[in-house]
Amino acid sequence: MIRKFYVLCVLTALCGCASTQVTQELEVPESADAPYGNVLVISLFKSFDARRYFEQEVVSELEKKGIRAVASTSLMDTKTPLTRQTFRDMAASLDSDAVLVTRLVSLDTQAELKDARPESTYNIRPTYYYNVWSVELTEYVEPPNLEMKHDIALATQLYSVARQEPVWAIQSQTKVAIDFERRGDGSIIEKEAKVITSRLSKQGLLSP
Repeated sequence: MIRKFYVLCVLTALCGCASTQVTQELEVPESADAPYGNVLVISLFKSFDARRYFEQEVVSELEKKGIRAVASTSLMDTKTPLTRQTFRDMAASLDSDAVLVTRLVSLDTQAELKDARPESTYNIRPTYYYNVWSVELTEYVEPPNLEMKHDIALATQLYSVARQEPVWAIQSQTKVAIDFERRGDGSIIEKEAKVITSRLSKQGLLSP
């Protein structure tokens, strides 16, 4: 759609943003056999691809901190049963001293149509009057964008393999608004992975 009119104005556009915050965190008990240096990373989502991507990001962040970490999805396929025994066998084969498990607690998604930012060209011409110019703005307005608003809550627990009990837990919440065309953006997962690993480090649960 093409619209022509004479204007003097400033155009602005809204862009999507994401924020992640820790909503709950359990203190590490004095009996914990921390720190840990060999971690099996597990995520329990419906999508195998989402699990693999998330686990790879967490593994990457742990490795940056000098921790040996392995994603459970690297040792299985879509047909492997998600049972405790499956993960116990993984931890035993890797000689892991800790298991990090992340679950999806809730996901709320809303869709809203947003006007797209117009593209403009200007045509400036002199008039018959002194120091007076005619300014014509041609503006191309694209169809509205579909903006997706997500509210995501994740719960993560760290288990001691030797004690077979949880030693730490955290719940995080991310709110993000993003254009539907950018729905493959992985920035949400990357931020979650950084939040989880940074809190593990802060609590002294990772080997120096």
